Amino acid sequence: MSGLKITCFDCGQVNRVPADKLDAAPKCASCGAHLVSDKAIEIDMRTLEKAARNDDLPLVVDFWAPWCGPCRMMAPEFSKAAGAMKGKARLVKLNTEAEPAAGQRYGIRGIPTMVKFAGGREAKRQSGAVPATAIIQWAS
Repeated sequence: MSGLKITCFDCGQVNRVPADKLDAAPKCASCGAHLVSDKAIEIDMRTLEKAARNDDLPLVVDFWAPWCGPCRMMAPEFSKAAGAMKGKARLVKLNTEAEPAAGQRYGIRGIPTMVKFAGGREAKRQSGAVPATAIIQWAS
């Protein structure tokens, strides 16, 4: 069976989507949720681990916390980047306050930190708040 493996952020099901259908609003075969979004989606650690391990579409994670000023400043920029990268990468946010084990699991020493996962492993990381144009360039 061909197609890109994409994990549903709502139910955790791994779906196969033909590459040429990424712009056609593909939905999860199990729950019907949209698989590709133009917004940054908040996910939990279990979903992150599954998507980072299985997905063929690059996954860019913003590790953040609500009390972090630079994180709050970067949030709208991260969302803009998500819109610009729709179909090329999926941008997600993981709240390190709600998921304290994430910091240790992924070696997060400061926030905001972006980590790009591709091919089942970490491809690169960057700490500090940056504008949407820098996020897009870094994640491409």
